[in-house]
Amino acid sequence: MHTITLREGADLDGFRRAVRRLAASRTEPDTVLWSVGAPSLFGDDAAPASENGLPLFLPHAVGQLIETVVCHGDPERYALLHRLVWRVLNGERALLDQHADPLVHRLERLDKAVRRDIHKMHAFLRFRALPDPDGGERYVAWFEPDHHIVEAVAPFFVERFESMVWTILTPKGSLHWDRQHLMTGPPAERPDSLADDRFAEGWLRYYESTFNPARVNPTAMRAEMPRKYWVNMPETAAIPAMVRSAPARVQAMLEAEAAIPRRRTPEKAVAAMARQAPESLADLNRLIQRSEPLVPGATQAVLGEGPEGAAIAIVGEQPGDQEDREARPFVGPAGQLLTAALEEAGIDRGSLYLTNAVKHFKFVQRGKRRIHQSPTAGEVKHYRWWLMTELGFVRPRLVVALGATAALALSGRPVAVLRERGPMAFDGWDGFVTVHPSYLLRLPGDEERRRAQAEFVADLRRAAALA
Repeated sequence: MHTITLREGADLDGFRRAVRRLAASRTEPDTVLWSVGAPSLFGDDAAPASENGLPLFLPHAVGQLIETVVCHGDPERYALLHRLVWRVLNGERALLDQHADPLVHRLERLDKAVRRDIHKMHAFLRFRALPDPDGGERYVAWFEPDHHIVEAVAPFFVERFESMVWTILTPKGSLHWDRQHLMTGPPAERPDSLADDRFAEGWLRYYESTFNPARVNPTAMRAEMPRKYWVNMPETAAIPAMVRSAPARVQAMLEAEAAIPRRRTPEKAVAAMARQAPESLADLNRLIQRSEPLVPGATQAVLGEGPEGAAIAIVGEQPGDQEDREARPFVGPAGQLLTAALEEAGIDRGSLYLTNAVKHFKFVQRGKRRIHQSPTAGEVKHYRWWLMTELGFVRPRLVVALGATAALALSGRPVAVLRERGPMAFDGWDGFVTVHPSYLLRLPGDEERRRAQAEFVADLRRAAALA
């Protein structure tokens, strides 16, 4: 019988060295006794590299499972992992796919328990500010994990609180961070100095402000936030009072007069638009500029650009972010791609009339970014009067629709662009349908993108020939 003793806690390196030597000597799991609590007798740190055995080539999932399960508090974890490695090396490479296998089932339960413990420590650890001996401020937290996860959670807290000087104390080990170095330490006892501080007070006020009495569910709350952690979490002091007052607060919410949400009704604006009778393209453009956007977003209307009487009018979907900022059509990435394709097709962009079916940039604000939103069929319909009046002043011989939105606006029906691309009649206009250049920008592969661009250039040449 072989005896292997690893250090307390999660001795991943010790287990690796030991299991490599066991594999090299073909030592079966039934002949090995694993224990913890003292320096390893078989795979200890002082062992020469030549005695550490050869590297093992295990499936990636097996390696990940080992890293997690060694953190479990089960004293049998190393024996179970050794048995797993033995079976994988002896022909059962896909053993982890056999979820009904008793060994796999048990290891998966250990893995799940460790991952849950790590999640709890991420979620329920709370720092308190304490004076540091050097006159500064140190943030100290006390936590009681179920398993040996202290080193496993260290990267999370270093990344999250890199600019703070902090210490995390647990019965299974400790961590110390000085803004540059991470040090591990022995198990600790709960310090008496962790009284509530201004951080705890602020966290309590935040928790109370986000509490929704209509969604209170004490059973679910206790399941997600086990009571064993409550003693170290300042906000939990407010939970009993908030739960008691929840029914009254909900009743007050129900009795409060409901506010009717504001809903945009562009029908009036569209009707007023139809009663207008601009006498020129310039008059129409002034009307568009004075009108409110019929879609959310937009800082200004983006008008058509090009000579009246142009042989070809190109109609896109709507202005993008850059077009909205510059108030010019087709100046963003898709517009630049269109310009390059026109040059390749031998078409002078200055000879064309360029416009969009929707005159305003529809977007939602996310942080500093304005995210493009496609107009709905109803919004395209609302803008259609402007577009058709505009084309009436330009009088092109051919109208080219770029993409489905432009084709919908010009034809009045949904158009499957890739299937119907080519000549098409548009409500009194000779038309042509092709893809929008933004479609080309979204294609994933270089080869596919080059092929699609070549087809797009061919479409432009064909449209020029028709005009």
